[in-house]
Amino acid sequence: MFETERCLIVPFQQSDTQDVKNLYLDSEVRKYLGGIRPYDSIKVQLDVMLNPSKDSYYWVVREKYTADFIGLVSLDPHHEGMFKEISYQFLPSQWGQGYATEAVSVIIHFALNELNLSTVVAETQIANKPSCKLLKKLGMKLERTVFRFGTEQAIYSIRSSK
Repeated sequence: MFETERCLIVPFQQSDTQDVKNLYLDSEVRKYLGGIRPYDSIKVQLDVMLNPSKDSYYWVVREKYTADFIGLVSLDPHHEGMFKEISYQFLPSQWGQGYATEAVSVIIHFALNELNLSTVVAETQIANKPSCKLLKKLGMKLERTVFRFGTEQAIYSIRSSK
């Protein structure tokens, strides 16, 4: 578990499944993530998250004082296989309030300093300006763009200072 000024970041567990399902079914959240996921796909993903491989991590983010669900952060192998990718999804009602900055920052720190990863990447659609802005704010650098999932994607990275 991790704690920030306003967030609790806890490993995903069975009791979190409905909150995460709601994320996967939210058209605003999924706008730049391939759209609303089909129910079968959600079930498969929830099973993966409940039984992660040794190189994958899934956390729910909750508001520290109310325990209200805010979002989801993950760290798992990137599509290209060389590095771990940080991914995140937050409820639209929480956008623009700094929760993603707090939570994603902690997980990047964990990846680089506790897991001793040399590099962490993030991939987002070029069109997702708020996500690009967040990644830059967190110290990630735009490495390159690729055409994947039917649109132009930005690949950001941050490297360990060790």
